[in-house]
Amino acid sequence: MASRQHAASLTDEAICPICLDFFTDPVTLDCGHNFCRCCITQSWEKKEINSCPECREEVPERNLRVNRVLANLAEEARKLKLDPTEEERKPHCEEHQRELKLFCQTDSKLLCEVCVVKQEHRDHRLLRLKEAVDIYKDQLQSSLDSLKGKKWTVLQTELKQKRKISEVRQQASSLQTHITSEFTKMHQILTEKEQRLLRDLREEEERIVEPMEKNLREIQENLNSIEEELSKLQKQAEQTDEAIFLRRQASRKRRISDDSHVLSVADGTLTIGKFKGPLQYTAWRDMLNSINPVPACLTLDPNTANIQLVVSGNQINVRAEKRRHLPRDNPKRFDPQPFVLGSEGYTAGRHYWEVEVREKTLCKVGVAQESVKRKGNIDLKPENGYWIFWPSPKSNYETSTSPSRATHNPIEKQWKVGVFLDYEGGQVSFYNVDTMSHLHTFIHTFTEKIFPIFGMAPNIREKSSAMLRICGIKGH
Repeated sequence: MASRQHAASLTDEAICPICLDFFTDPVTLDCGHNFCRCCITQSWEKKEINSCPECREEVPERNLRVNRVLANLAEEARKLKLDPTEEERKPHCEEHQRELKLFCQTDSKLLCEVCVVKQEHRDHRLLRLKEAVDIYKDQLQSSLDSLKGKKWTVLQTELKQKRKISEVRQQASSLQTHITSEFTKMHQILTEKEQRLLRDLREEEERIVEPMEKNLREIQENLNSIEEELSKLQKQAEQTDEAIFLRRQASRKRRISDDSHVLSVADGTLTIGKFKGPLQYTAWRDMLNSINPVPACLTLDPNTANIQLVVSGNQINVRAEKRRHLPRDNPKRFDPQPFVLGSEGYTAGRHYWEVEVREKTLCKVGVAQESVKRKGNIDLKPENGYWIFWPSPKSNYETSTSPSRATHNPIEKQWKVGVFLDYEGGQVSFYNVDTMSHLHTFIHTFTEKIFPIFGMAPNIREKSSAMLRICGIKGH
């Protein structure tokens, strides 16, 4: 206990009252107070009158005497590792060298008791250090809680973004597999068509060339016989014995009359038209039987047609006219909205159809659930069972959800829009048939029968009647 007190006393004696650390090059003023040489020198730099920081006694001559005893004491304290504690190093006011016990909340400044009496702090809000610390700790805790909340929100946003990126990558991978699969099927169809044509060509070639080659062999045999006869005749022409020459000539005449066989060239040609013609178009026509889907030959259901719509006899055209007198009690009929449904609905599979629209026709195309509202005002939204697309002169086209901007304008004198339905995939997409460029896509989970839907209204400013036609491929 005595040793601890002695160490504390030694520490107190070896500490500079300005820097609150062990003395370095200590000096003594005329008043008897001790300071580090650098500390007292820096304290006097900005003052006109030099005074002792402890007792305020003026030191006009700056008389500084080296205190070797105190220097040795500080060195001894350093060797004993008697560093002053944090509690012993309490901050002091630089101006008055007193302990800082108050906090000015107005100026956010620490004050000693002497600073408080100054005029500049008289009307300010002053707090004890502990009270000020509690207030600012509460503020700090509030900031920490707020920042932790923001961090949690950012982490959740980061997690959602990562999930979205993962979803897009998975979707892209799935679409890549789908694209590869679809084109692999077409490649296979084309490869089989190519191999079949090449096989037919080889078979026809062999069928035509085989009799020609047989005839060629006969010609070559005949040629060999002729060459042998020529050789014999040459020898006879060189015969000098007259009797032998005449006897051989008589024998040659009889042989010529016996072997008088005339050969001809066998003819034959390939069926050029089968192997050289519109091969690509022929292959495309053959592919239609295997491609799914192709533009379907839909028909319209007259029982659902609004009284302003007239469905043609073949049920693939519809035109808008003035209101007709038809029974209104038909629950299938749209009234007063100018819509008509396709005759066939779908509960599975992939389907595609194309619609040609006459110039100036105000039309809507898409799909609708079987149970949709058909009477009165209709809100054409997906949540109500409508997935609709229609051209708009102001925004190029609009949909059931909101107006959408297109990078091209599909509204021309005669334009076609393609509609694709993937029931299991929950997809309804629209295309500009001229370029097959994508216009818009709805994604939804279908749970009931889906019907093609067509809507149109006459433009009273135009003399020509509005017309809409289903464009399918015959035989499909």
